[in-house]
Amino acid sequence: MPDPTPYPVLLADNIARQLGLLAQHLAQAPPEQTAQILGRVLDPDIGVLGQVTALVETGSRSTRAHAEQGTFPPELWLALGRAANDLNGLCADLSDHAEDFQRLARPARAEAAPRPPAPVAAAFVARRRR
Repeated sequence: MPDPTPYPVLLADNIARQLGLLAQHLAQAPPEQTAQILGRVLDPDIGVLGQVTALVETGSRSTRAHAEQGTFPPELWLALGRAANDLNGLCADLSDHAEDFQRLARPARAEAAPRPPAPVAAAFVARRRR
């Protein structure tokens, strides 16, 4: 008997599994590869984050249409709209660091030129927006 699960649902499950595998690779990646992975994942246009943002925006428009027809509660549409706005904000914040990811992803040169001093660990400051 064939699986009654629609293809888009199976596709979403497969993407979630792939993201889990990517997270495992990221956890073990050396610094250059970490920067490469994050640079691609966090790209606001073609990266995973950009595509998830586009998916949530599409979901918001779709749930709005269903809410207007009365088949979905309006709260679903509003929640997805807020999530899409938040994701757009994250994309904007992270796009400021795209050059850093590109720079850090370049292989280290094996030249005999003097190397700049090693980076020093920085204190982390947690910032919250409201």
